[in-house]
Amino acid sequence: MISIRRIAHLDMDAFFASVELLRYPELRGQAVVVGGRNVHQPVDQPDGTKRFARLKDYAGRGVITTSTYEARALGVFSGMGLMKSAQLAPDAILLTANFDAYRDYSRRFKNAVQSIAPKIEDRGIDEIYIDLSDIHENTNSLARRIKQVVFDATGLTCSIGITPNKLLSKICSDLDKPNGITVLSMEEIPARIWPLATKKINGIGPKASEKLTRLGINTIGELAAAPVPFLASEFGRSTGVWLHQVAHGLDDRPIVTESEPKSISRESTFERDLHAKHDKAELTEILTSLCMRVADDLKRKGYASRTIGIKLKFSNFHAVTRDVTLPIYVSDGIQIRKMAGECLKRIPLTKKIRLLGVRASGLMPLAEAELNCAGIQSELPF
Repeated sequence: MISIRRIAHLDMDAFFASVELLRYPELRGQAVVVGGRNVHQPVDQPDGTKRFARLKDYAGRGVITTSTYEARALGVFSGMGLMKSAQLAPDAILLTANFDAYRDYSRRFKNAVQSIAPKIEDRGIDEIYIDLSDIHENTNSLARRIKQVVFDATGLTCSIGITPNKLLSKICSDLDKPNGITVLSMEEIPARIWPLATKKINGIGPKASEKLTRLGINTIGELAAAPVPFLASEFGRSTGVWLHQVAHGLDDRPIVTESEPKSISRESTFERDLHAKHDKAELTEILTSLCMRVADDLKRKGYASRTIGIKLKFSNFHAVTRDVTLPIYVSDGIQIRKMAGECLKRIPLTKKIRLLGVRASGLMPLAEAELNCAGIQSELPF
């Protein structure tokens, strides 16, 4: 008996903000924004309450990591600059991000889901795809059971879309947020998917969406009706065919339960542009911190790297990268820092810097890397 393909996309509801509300339940129902670095921590007051920082009091270049649905109703969304957001919601509560807590809750909800459905594709800290095809249970009942184990493990809600493929499930998990369940069959695409804006399709970004609008194509249904030759003439053959397929809900990508990382990186955007000479001490500290964090990530994930690189973005938004490939694999923070320093020497630092990043690529599992390096005699620059 051939099982019918059932793919779920599970997306945690306002994940970072929801984790913060577990810590500060008195903020439930309020507009809350998570983001920025120089955010004052909540202050205990004599009456037992806490005084929280407000968005209007923030000064800096930070962006919103996430926001509660109450803040989103005011037009404040993730990725938006905090200074701009303050104009829309000046009295919104502002909290600094706590990524250790978010990673902990991420592990909790994924482990909970795996207790029911082991075929999971990890798509990030707050979302996963799940293959439910081989589980013989009513779809809605199964979705409710998954949501319950997630809530039991975390105290958080999630939204789930269940359809025959990843493309449609990604769209559907967003249709009934928060705490929603959306189940869709291929026959329901014209009624439920085609009226949606083209940007709802994962992979159609702002530029493609704007171009489609200029071409008179605003909805997924209008895209589905567009002839392939026309789309190919505007976007190229492969993209044109892809647009036609996704508009009809066609997607045969499998669930990928294991994947090897191609690189590990860390970067920091500064509150103010830094000068290579006048702010040398601060830049040095940031670079060292980034290298140590990359080293921690490598060791935690069990990898060593052969290519170390850096990325700089200047005040005029021009970005430059440099990298160096070593004769052996490394995972030590001091070694990575020295290599990043060598890369930095190859970049003219004539403009102020707004972003600095460190990247480790050419990865190999640590055990294999140690064997690979055994017996190699090399003069390394560290």
